Formats: sequence, structure tokens, C-alpha cells
Amino acid sequence: MNPQFPAPSHTILHISDTHFVEDDALLHEKIDSDANLVRLFEGLRASSITPDALVFTGDLADAGQPEAYARLRAIVEPVCEQYGAELIWIMGNHDARPEFRRGLLDLEPTQESVDRVFDIKGLRLIALDSTVPGHHHGELSDEQLDWLAGELATPAEHGTLIGLHHPPIPSPLGLISLVELKDQQRFADVVAGTDVRGVLGGHLHYSTTSTFAGGVPVSVASATCYTQDLQVVFPGARGMDGAQGYNLVHVYDDRVLHTVVPIGAHPTVYEMTPEILEAFMAKSADEQAQMVDAASRTEDADALVGSAPSAG
Repeated sequence: MNPQFPAPSHTILHISDTHFVEDDALLHEKIDSDANLVRLFEGLRASSITPDALVFTGDLADAGQPEAYARLRAIVEPVCEQYGAELIWIMGNHDARPEFRRGLLDLEPTQESVDRVFDIKGLRLIALDSTVPGHHHGELSDEQLDWLAGELATPAEHGTLIGLHHPPIPSPLGLISLVELKDQQRFADVVAGTDVRGVLGGHLHYSTTSTFAGGVPVSVASATCYTQDLQVVFPGARGMDGAQGYNLVHVYDDRVLHTVVPIGAHPTVYEMTPEILEAFMAKSADEQAQMVDAASRTEDADALVGSAPSAG
């Protein structure tokens, strides 16, 4: 335990842009969206992360296919049951409202906007539907903004996070301006001065952060399907099979921490097992400081690992 910081009050997995397609198909004939999400949860189960909620910020199915939602639900719901975590689905421009409502929420399959409020142990999460049926840009209607203002009029115990697909931020990719959230200032006017502690978004297929509405942090999760390569000649664009990930959100009393977590297994450079670290923590503060300094000078983490007796 870090003596400077208490444990976070909430842990959230922020996942976006799964883009599930029809059975036995590959997205863009290259990407196995199902397998990527399964790998994400394999990594989660092998870790000590215990989420209070899983938040999916849109584009869950690539073209709103009912069977895609069914497969997605079959993969995700057992994970939430395992952890006792809240499951929050948010509409994206590739989703279809009727199929989304029926396939994921067990609601009537209408074109009604999907806006909902969740209470996660005193942390309020407001899911906004920023989609416009038949289009790829985002909008929030007058009715939605009035509803949001009414919800935010009463502060929540641990504050509020807002999740929506289209993030209210600029992008270095020029083409994004064609499909971004329109009239962002109207949204900012509602959020400014409230208890909103962060905005979670997707849509961009790369991880990025910014501020909004006078300093509210905005965190965009990448995609689990494919990502955007920012090392291109603008205004060109290139989707790539690499750098997929999700965001790990830790909520503290005085801050919200957003961490990008890559999906998949990668070569190990060094490893400190719990047994080795327990032996290290048993040493005095002076001994610990000397060992860390020695390891830093040699730029060799094995110096720290090797300084503690191995288990067994």
C-alpha cells in the first residue's frame, strides 16, 4: 500500500469499439474481434484487477447485427457475474438502436435514444446516446441536454462520470471532423460547474486524453478490434492490427486515474513475483532505498530481483 494514496474507491474497465461482425466473419477480412475481446478478459483474469463496472463506449457491433450482440453478450456477461461488476453498454454510430435495445438491454426495439443513469457504489455514471440514426457524426439533442442538466442538478456521493461514444475533443486526424460530436459547446455548458469528474469516450480507435468544459478530463479508450495509425501523412488514414487496448479507470476521493492497458501477451523483460516483493518489503526502509538505488544505477531490474531470496 502506498502511504501517500489510499486505495481507490472504484475500479472501472473502459472498453470501446469491439465491432463484432456476423458469425465466422472477420472485420475487414483481417480482424477477429471476438478473439481480441476474449484475450482481453484472459489477461484480466490473470491479474489482481477487480472491476466494479465494465463500461463499453459504443460501436459494439460493426453493423448492428443481432447475432453480433448475442455473441458479445455471451462473452461479457459471465465476466461481470464473476466479479459482481455492473455492465454498462453505450450506443455507437455503428450500432443500431432497435437491435441494440433488444439484443443487449432486453427492451422494446425502438429508435428511442438510449440514455441511462447508473449508481456504482455512490459513483454516478451517466450513459449518453450521442448517435444520429443513419449517420456517423454525433449529436446531443435539446431534450437530452435538458435531461442531463436535471440529473446533474443533484450531486452524487462520489461524483459523476459521463460515458458517450463521440468524445468532445479535437483530433489530429483531419477526417475525424466529419464524424465528430457536433455543437460541443452546448454539452460543455451543461457539464461546467457540476460534479462531473470525467468523460469516457470511444470512436477514435486510439487512446487519447484532453480536457473539456473548463477542465473536466476526457479519456478516450482505443479499440479492441483495430486501431488508427497516427503516423500517416494527413489527411490520410490507416487502420492497423496493433496497439489494441482498454482503459483502466481508478476513482479516488480527489482524482481519477486513467491507465491504458494493451491487449495480449508480450515478451517478458523481467518479472518480480509476489514472493520476491514480499521479501523485499520485509527489509528496512534504508535497505529498500539502497537496493532500489543500486538497481537504478545499473539500469538492471534483476539487481533488485536478485537481491531478495527466491521462494522455495
